[in-house]
Amino acid sequence: MKRIRASVAIRASVAMMVTFAVSAGSAQSSTSTVTLHFDPAQTTINWTLADVLHTVRGTFKLSSGTVSFDETTGAATGEIVVETASGKSGNNTRDNRMKADVLQSAAYPEAIFHPKKVTGVIREGQTQTITVEGIFSVHGADHPLTLHVQVTEAGHILTAKTSFAVPYVAWGMKDPSTFILRVGKEVNLDIDARATLQ
Repeated sequence: MKRIRASVAIRASVAMMVTFAVSAGSAQSSTSTVTLHFDPAQTTINWTLADVLHTVRGTFKLSSGTVSFDETTGAATGEIVVETASGKSGNNTRDNRMKADVLQSAAYPEAIFHPKKVTGVIREGQTQTITVEGIFSVHGADHPLTLHVQVTEAGHILTAKTSFAVPYVAWGMKDPSTFILRVGKEVNLDIDARATLQ
């Protein structure tokens, strides 16, 4: 009888430990997901395009942005959306030509980055660089894109900065160069974003 009771007690103890381990694992996995909500009002997107005379500078506006990723696996989802018609350089004639002929904003109103993997860990109070791999959808085509992002977290507010070049001519967009004026085949983007961290 004592052996039976001891055996039952052992099985009960093992069951409790397994239940605790599973519960702890579930709790850990449920809290390993990080979600970032980007604030369009506190995000700047600057672009530069070189030509033979000078460098053209302009801006785009962030429409919306939400990114979620698992800190353990790095798997990421979400999208960062920019309206192509928001592009400005301070010259209406040039901007209208950019939107109509190069970006073709009427047919392709959005440029969207879909993150797929995040490498690196965000730590509060520290500035570090993480890598974000994903797909950049623009002008009706998808392009793999890897971003090196400098991030700083302070009180659940994340600052993210990154720069990259878009080879817009190689990606199928029209070259706006003329016989007189030659422009670069890449446009450089500099992004300074703010996001709420969950």
